[in-house]
Amino acid sequence: MAEEQKEPIKCLIIGSGPAGYTAAIYAARANLDPVVYTGQEPGGQLMITTDVENYPGYPKGIRGPEMMDDFKNQAERFGTDVRYDLVEKVDLSGPIHKAWTANGDEIHAHSVIISTGASAKWLGLESEQRLMNQGVSACAVCDGFFFKGKEVAVVGGGDTAAEEATYLAKLCPKVHLLVRRDEMRASKIMQDRVMKTENIVVHWNTVTEEILGEGDVTGVRVLNRVTEEKSVIPVQGFFVAIGHKPNTDIFKGWLDMDDTGYLIVDPGTSKTKIKGVFASGDAADKVYRQAVTAAGTGCMAALDAERYLTEEGII
Repeated sequence: MAEEQKEPIKCLIIGSGPAGYTAAIYAARANLDPVVYTGQEPGGQLMITTDVENYPGYPKGIRGPEMMDDFKNQAERFGTDVRYDLVEKVDLSGPIHKAWTANGDEIHAHSVIISTGASAKWLGLESEQRLMNQGVSACAVCDGFFFKGKEVAVVGGGDTAAEEATYLAKLCPKVHLLVRRDEMRASKIMQDRVMKTENIVVHWNTVTEEILGEGDVTGVRVLNRVTEEKSVIPVQGFFVAIGHKPNTDIFKGWLDMDDTGYLIVDPGTSKTKIKGVFASGDAADKVYRQAVTAAGTGCMAALDAERYLTEEGII
């Protein structure tokens, strides 16, 4: 049911991945009574991640959805109000910021923490979705360890693809880099790194038609755009590295962004150009994009919000 928030809440958190829930834990413990709107994908990208083995405190690893459930439960333990709805529109002209949700709620808030994350771009293949987490991944740092000693493919021609390929080359005997054009878009230094890595094989003018396998990836069928020849490359892993899109469209016109949509914050803080509005997680981080770094910036955002509310005499 649509709900209008008459009294401004102290802290509104938009998004519910590691950044959002960590911000909620810190904000709740500081008596900011945070309200979290989860968005369309409660828990963020970790909800489509099977095994997480690189987050401290989980020595045996944990499934992504279970981990996010732990985060949510911890936030709720301290009094966080978690609402399963999507913020579709904001008005960040202060000092009271406003937001409207898909269900028709209108929220007024003294402070806003943005943790809407970023979504990996995919090729749009049926086989890509079918084999997700069964050999198909969009994060080499997250999942590369599982392919140690196996032959893999990376699709993409930019810096992300070059980074993923060189990272995987340290773990895998051979990495096939599938580049759609006859040149890479990656920076010169990253291209040089790829070319100097002996176990990376670059396939130019190559389009992925289908990822092969039932239950596990066994290969990839590709098309050469110049010769129109089709072939199958036997691999056990397939990494999509064509970039990420930050989920920041609703903040356009309000906050500063780079040319790809990542929110810009004051260095070393979570502060945006608008007082009382803070950005955390992958919505403002195009470099690291890890759960642990997202959680760290969620902590920063909550502490920044607390200081702001104190300085303004709100708490």
